[in-house]
Amino acid sequence: MSKKVLLVVVSVLMMAMLVAPAAAQKTVVTWFVGLGTGSNAEQIEVQNKVVEEFNASQDEIELVVNIASANEAADDLFTTLVAGGTPPDIVGPIGVGGSNRYADLWADLQPLVDSTGYDLSGFDPALVDLYRTDDGRLLGIPFAVFPSITYFNPELFDEAGLNYPPQEFDAPYVMPDGTEVPWNYATMRDLAMILTVDANGNDATMAEFDPANIVQFGMNFQWARMRLMWTDIQPEDWFDEATNTVTIPESWRTATQWIYDAVWTDHFMPTNTYDASEAFGSGNAYSSGKLAMAVTPLWYTCCLGNSVGNFEWDLAVVPQSLDGEYHVATDADTFRMLKDGPNPEAAFKVLSYLLNEAVPSLAPVYGAFPARPEYQQAWIESKSAQYDWGINWQVAVDSLAYNNPGNMHHESNMPNYGKATDAVFAFQTMLFSDAGQGMDVNAELDKLQADVQAIVNEVAQ
Repeated sequence: MSKKVLLVVVSVLMMAMLVAPAAAQKTVVTWFVGLGTGSNAEQIEVQNKVVEEFNASQDEIELVVNIASANEAADDLFTTLVAGGTPPDIVGPIGVGGSNRYADLWADLQPLVDSTGYDLSGFDPALVDLYRTDDGRLLGIPFAVFPSITYFNPELFDEAGLNYPPQEFDAPYVMPDGTEVPWNYATMRDLAMILTVDANGNDATMAEFDPANIVQFGMNFQWARMRLMWTDIQPEDWFDEATNTVTIPESWRTATQWIYDAVWTDHFMPTNTYDASEAFGSGNAYSSGKLAMAVTPLWYTCCLGNSVGNFEWDLAVVPQSLDGEYHVATDADTFRMLKDGPNPEAAFKVLSYLLNEAVPSLAPVYGAFPARPEYQQAWIESKSAQYDWGINWQVAVDSLAYNNPGNMHHESNMPNYGKATDAVFAFQTMLFSDAGQGMDVNAELDKLQADVQAIVNEVAQ
């Protein structure tokens, strides 16, 4: 071997020796996917691409993704990693309710926001407040948001000679005679009764109306759980952490009576039996085209592409709550950091990337409406291509400013959250089933409050 060749070989070996330690010094950050969405084939492909792009964008961090497969118990896998001392650095996307099971694990991001100068001004402050605790911690930064809105069927309004619900906040509802009235749940009730029709063509305001043969309903809260319905009608904080006390507020009692009357007295909201029937979409009543209005989060756009009724729907703002103000119950998913992660600074850099540069890739496969305004138009354009008849998507954008804060969120945490949620759902099931007809609403709510209080107390014992 010539001296020249030997010199080249030695030089290459020395460079390799220098590069290897540099590569080995990369900080590894792990991203766990599976506690929410993210496990289908299309999502996995995009998530892997995001990881590749992040790793190629810098040379300090090696991002590794751990995706729980569809047949793998993600909760068990995550718990095992945490218990084994190898927790992931980042988890998500995960919803508010899904995160409650692990409430003690999440990192407070406020110190990292402060130390890095992370700019929160791009988000609507109401969305940031969703992740703030009463003691000032910031447990998440907005990523995907799904505000509650009023889906409505214009064809049914036209048939009834009614004007459409308002598509702007603070706009009144205009009655057929030109009279302007507040857009609130009392007005929604009045419209819903006119829009509820039996097989003989009588609406629910008429003495001849037959509730046993309804062919069209006025409204529902499509696929909503009870706490979402309650906070749609009036957001409240029902758990006092300082005293460990559960209290069903008076406004929720009023809301429950309103819902009960809608189902069993005024008959403009479908019972479980009607809702499950083939005529009303087998559990997806609004999609049947035989329901005039549905108050439900924006993610419901997922499930109207093949509507049984094949109708051109539109969006309106939610009614004013009982206090006369607008409040929007918002489902939300984001990525969270674990407080015991070994590399919080590096993990926060990855988190910042997922919440910004990765949004155009991740939001479409997650079906997510981005919290960042600069990415919302792309979502709107994709939905407009899917539903091409001129839906007023600005309703969704405007709704974000009215988001309920974290302590009044319909999935706000409490001890024994899962079991408490099951108890509330059992109450809801009774309310909408035949067993609920004739129930004493306040007496049943007293029982529910006592049951949930006992469930909360189990944790303290």
